[in-house]
Amino acid sequence: MRRTQVIDDLPLDALGVTALIEAGRPVIVRGAALHWPLVRAGLASADAAAELLKQHDAGHPVVAYVGDPAIRGRYHYNSDLTGLNFTTERGTVSAFLDRLLAMRGAGNAPSLYIGSTDLDTYLPGLRASHDAVLGDDTFTRHSPIASIWIGNRTVAAAHWDMSNNMAVCVAGRRRFTLFPPDQVSNLYPGPIEPTPAGQIVSMVDPASPDFARYPRFADALAAGEVAELEPGDVLIYPALWWHQVESLSDFNVLINYWWNAVPAFVDDPMTTLLHGLLSLRERPPHEKAAWRSMFDHYVFGPSEAASAHLPQAARGPLAPLDPLIARRLRALIANRINR
Repeated sequence: MRRTQVIDDLPLDALGVTALIEAGRPVIVRGAALHWPLVRAGLASADAAAELLKQHDAGHPVVAYVGDPAIRGRYHYNSDLTGLNFTTERGTVSAFLDRLLAMRGAGNAPSLYIGSTDLDTYLPGLRASHDAVLGDDTFTRHSPIASIWIGNRTVAAAHWDMSNNMAVCVAGRRRFTLFPPDQVSNLYPGPIEPTPAGQIVSMVDPASPDFARYPRFADALAAGEVAELEPGDVLIYPALWWHQVESLSDFNVLINYWWNAVPAFVDDPMTTLLHGLLSLRERPPHEKAAWRSMFDHYVFGPSEAASAHLPQAARGPLAPLDPLIARRLRALIANRINR
């Protein structure tokens, strides 16, 4: 596996994030968030970082994942895929922070993980001094979702997200193992549902891959890359890249920003994929090939190509998408599904 490209000594306000995403590969901007108060606190001590977080705790209950020491922090399925290998608990951010601090240094401690927790809801005011100030207008044009991730030594199995991601390592150390989207078959995706945290995950454990059972994973490793993050480092990568995330310290905090470069009225492509399972998967091979050509013409080709030969008034759903056409398309889809 290769090492992820690194850019050194470039502050967040000098980033051209759209250009980095459009380049199509992950990139680390080393030390770009070292000026954040929470990063500076974490470099002083885990206690200092926890105290700063507690000052913003709204007291709302969050969900935490708790794993027995036997799973080695890797949140996944049980051995026969009849369930998950961890439990969930609810409590305040402050209460879970206290538990994490108390478990530091314990050789056989359970894993504890708070994932994808909305900053503005659960830690109001924190974002004001920890927001991503970028060198372009990416986040002005496409408002991101800002989340925080807190835990000890945990592993989030390789999965993909539908959004671009900017991940800021705030406290502790992180390792991202990344695979391009075209490696999906070589990663042996698990069940569509249930999933450990809402996203389909790879069935392969990169720490001890079973090549007899998952032989194509060797090709995924050849195409993958590793990003090692220290406090203040920023990792940026495009949507649909598979990524395993390892927290390598007894106390870890990460803040990330998800965004899509599309208008809000554009739907989730996963809905289309699920409907494709219903409408296309069981058709004969020659029909699948024909439908692939249809999708190339109407969906995956240039946006204007399917309607360029039609008068403006006759383009209907093929016209450039806007909120009105999006509503009409949803109504058309709902009518066909419910007939």
